Amino acid sequence: MTATILTLGGGGFSMSEDGSSLIDDLLLSLTGKDRPRVCFVPTASGDSKEYADRFLAAFEGRARTSVLSLFCRDPWGYGEPKTLLDQDVVYVGGGSTANLLALWRLHGVDRVLRQAAEEGTVLAGISAGMNCWFEGSSTDSYGPLAALPDGLGFLPGSACPHYLGEAERRAAYHAMVGSGRLPGGHAADDGVALLWRDGALVEAVSERPDGQAFRVDLVDGEVVERPLEVRYLG
Repeated sequence: MTATILTLGGGGFSMSEDGSSLIDDLLLSLTGKDRPRVCFVPTASGDSKEYADRFLAAFEGRARTSVLSLFCRDPWGYGEPKTLLDQDVVYVGGGSTANLLALWRLHGVDRVLRQAAEEGTVLAGISAGMNCWFEGSSTDSYGPLAALPDGLGFLPGSACPHYLGEAERRAAYHAMVGSGRLPGGHAADDGVALLWRDGALVEAVSERPDGQAFRVDLVDGEVVERPLEVRYLG
């Protein structure tokens, strides 16, 4: 599909003490606008107000911000999904990938997002907000890490966020790809993002000097991990 998507394995405003983020700076620059319209979608966290407030503080003064709530949280009420068509960026927060996908499909958010992307809206997200765009992903939505082969399919293959930042992620993802529970795909460490255009990977970027990203595939019965070139944004 026609889309520009920035997928964060970790990092961004939500993992920054002061809300600053070189990846978020890159995200805003992708719009080509001085004060783009950016909507935060915190569905995966149950529309956490604290999470949304951190977003609003981080983007204050440099974007026209809004929050889409499907839980009718104060002070936003119910967020009509079609308002996403008016945004320059849709930024999806972390949390439960499984719950995010279920609610989006129930409310029709998935269909609106596809239309928005095809009309030029930049899509982005961290953790669950990375996972959702792929065909499948590694998730802790059910407690222990598990394969979720039921993503939106905007991007090919599978995804694994927090690849080196959480002790069990790497081995678990290798096991999922090796067993065929997930197709091969991409893994990103905390502070690393993958930039996609029209389903093709453009580049991997990092807001940390040592950030890493990988392509993981099953080749002749063996899991093969290939490091990607990562551009440091600092």
